Amino acid sequence: MGFTNFIQQADAVALFILATLLIMSVGSWYYIAIKGWRYTQSSKLSREFLHTFWAAPNLEAVAQRIRSTGISDPFSHLVHHGFTAIEQHRSRNGNSLIEAGSAEDFLTRSLKRAIDQDKARLEGGLTFLATVASSAPFVGLFGTVWGIYHALMAIGMSGQSGLDKVAGPIGEALIMTGLGLAVAIPSAVAYNVFVRLNRNTLVQLNSFAHDVFAFLSTGMISSSVNTESGRVTSLKKTTEAS
Repeated sequence: MGFTNFIQQADAVALFILATLLIMSVGSWYYIAIKGWRYTQSSKLSREFLHTFWAAPNLEAVAQRIRSTGISDPFSHLVHHGFTAIEQHRSRNGNSLIEAGSAEDFLTRSLKRAIDQDKARLEGGLTFLATVASSAPFVGLFGTVWGIYHALMAIGMSGQSGLDKVAGPIGEALIMTGLGLAVAIPSAVAYNVFVRLNRNTLVQLNSFAHDVFAFLSTGMISSSVNTESGRVTSLKKTTEAS
């Protein structure tokens, strides 16, 4: 019995199981291809940005590079959030909760939001892969049970247990088992690979965030001190003039 003959003789339950496994397989390979391509591109752009960042003469050159090329990877996204935090802190009026706290607190919250956003983006699709990896074998197992049920029904109706009576249903059961494993194994392997890659990326991103915080917080503190000094000087001049 071939697979085509199996499809022709399958009942509604068997066809539903096959359709479910097909959807799982297509979805899994879609996420595997998309996430694999995105990770390859992101890794290349991240290496280029980090090389440019550490080779830049100052932070203004880095900001110019981000304005010209845009945000293309998690590391440039992190630095962009840092620059945005500086601009917001300088122009803040102190009337909202998001602007509350010191310069360091303001920058820390901004960098943490950037890392959380990148983490959510990196983890997109992993839930689907994990679900398929854990549930596809059981979907195939249900098809196996259904095929064995048909074999027992054939034996009961004919009163004979010859191979010609049970070959079809047993073959159906084995096909369902094989399809369930064929869908689950690539999903499980891909899930583990992407989790490992995401963990490495987040470790590097957190380490880089400490460097960015050190560079940007120094500038923010200096700016705040200069602004406050300017206000004090202006106040002294006004007082002396009075």
